This record gives sequence, C-alpha cells and structure tokens, in this order.
Amino acid sequence: MADPFTIGIAGGTGSGKSTVVRRLSDAVGDYVAVLEMDAYYKDQSNMPFEERVKVNYDHPFAFDMDLFINHVKQLKQGKAIDKPFYSFSEHTRTVKTTRVNPAGVVIVDGILVLEDERVRALLDMKVYVDTDDDVRFIRRLVRDTRDRGRTMESVIRQWLDTVRPMHIQFVEPTKKYADVIVPEGGFNDVAIDMLIASIRTRIAR
Repeated sequence: MADPFTIGIAGGTGSGKSTVVRRLSDAVGDYVAVLEMDAYYKDQSNMPFEERVKVNYDHPFAFDMDLFINHVKQLKQGKAIDKPFYSFSEHTRTVKTTRVNPAGVVIVDGILVLEDERVRALLDMKVYVDTDDDVRFIRRLVRDTRDRGRTMESVIRQWLDTVRPMHIQFVEPTKKYADVIVPEGGFNDVAIDMLIASIRTRIAR
C-alpha cells in the first residue's frame, strides 16, 4: 500500500475524538486502519499496582512514543503491525495484541497526537477536536466509571490533579498545529462531511 493518507485526530479527553474516528471509519470502510494512542501507554508490569495508580497519564512521558511512531511508519510503508493492548483497570500493558493491516487511509488519534513533532511529520492532515471543558468532564466521568472501573471520587481527583493542568499545558497548545478544528466533535455534521469528502477525494486519486 503505497503512500497512505495519514490523519491525526487530537483534542482533550472527552472531546469526541473517538466519535469522529468512528464516523470517518464508517464512511471510508475497508480503506482505513486506526491506531489509538491510548493503546501505547508504557508497560508498567514491573511496578506495584499502588505505584501505577500514581502515574500522571496525561503527561507525554506516559506514552511509549518510540513504539507508536514506529508503528505509524510501518503502516505508512504498507506493513502490518501488532498494536498493544492496555488495561485501564490494571494500569499496564497486557500480553494481548491486535493485528492492524495496512490501508489506504491511516487514522491515529489521542490527546497528544499533535504534541510530538515526529508524529506531526508523518501526518498528511491534522485535526483538533475542540469541546467545552464542562462537556468533556461529564463525558470523562461517565466513561471512566462505566467502562474503566473507576470511582466517581477518583475521576474527580484525577481531573483536578492531572487531567485539567496537563490539558492546559500540553494538549490545548497543539491546536495551533491543526489544519482543521472541529468544534463539538462528532456532532458537527458539516465538519465531518468535509473531512469525509477530503478523504474520499484522496482515495479516488
């Protein structure tokens, strides 16, 4: 697969990135490969659980960027990769992996996709999903208590201690690198339709 069209979708936690990715993937179909940056948190199996809980997961250092970048490069070269699987309840990587095959469109998404210049250099289109903080917090609270085994108190504490300050320091500033800013994420039909049209034009070429 020569020269796939590579799209980076960034934005704060709960901004609607996953919804945007899902709508783009549904529109493109078999032509797309997706890499979620959340799968590339560092392996912490050598640390006691009590120490894993204390890690700042919203800081760039929490991610295995070398592996992430290597996998993006391999997909761009037409090679399949084995995406790691990260357990959010155990706060570490597991032995499970998921095979991701190369495709004409590669979508990478995550809060810090646009933070690392090495990743930006691999992207043909850079998208930032911009959603109000209160909406993002509510979505985060619902997701983490429903899907990731967290208590309401732990979600609130993490939001105040790390999520919000790291968003201000590292995530929000990456908006300046975006080619397209999508307010309100997957609910912005006009922006989504424009992205889909752009992708389909590239595929047609």
